[in-house]
Amino acid sequence: MFTVKGKKMKRLLKTLFFSVATFGFTTGAPAATDTAKTTYKAAEDSATATYKASRAKCDALSGNPKNVCIEEAKATEKRSKAEAEAHYKNTPKAYMGARIEAADGDYAVAKEKCNAFNGNAKDTCAKEAKAAHTKAVVDAKSNKEMNEVQTKATMDKRDADYDVAITKCDSLAGSAKDSCVATTRAKYNK
Repeated sequence: MFTVKGKKMKRLLKTLFFSVATFGFTTGAPAATDTAKTTYKAAEDSATATYKASRAKCDALSGNPKNVCIEEAKATEKRSKAEAEAHYKNTPKAYMGARIEAADGDYAVAKEKCNAFNGNAKDTCAKEAKAAHTKAVVDAKSNKEMNEVQTKATMDKRDADYDVAITKCDSLAGSAKDSCVATTRAKYNK
């Protein structure tokens, strides 16, 4: 019963953050405006309110289902706040942090679900949860590193193209050369 609610809540939060990302932020430039900060604060407040509502629904349950429900509520709040912060900061490190927060929340939920088992089944469940967490954290870190490498490669290619364009301008003289250099600098933001 609580799992369905958790999935619906996750879907709602993903939709909310997709909307925020689509309409509130641009990729590549740090978000430092008052509007971005207001949007970030609203997303955090929404995550807290959602947590409180979800947590209240857990009180109707008992035993392991209640504990799982509570962990799901906590995980959803942590994930939502981390995503909001990542969108606000708009840095590879912030996005990596959000993915790690999500992995940590999923791991806490999985561990709690494992408590419903005994013996070998519980041990196996715990090891599967730990393996999934480890994979998610490694993926988050490697994704950040790949993005940094791609960004550097793009910058290196752009610099090489700029050098070629400036060299072509050297074959010109006078105002034609000045115009070529000015156009090239404007094109490559140099």
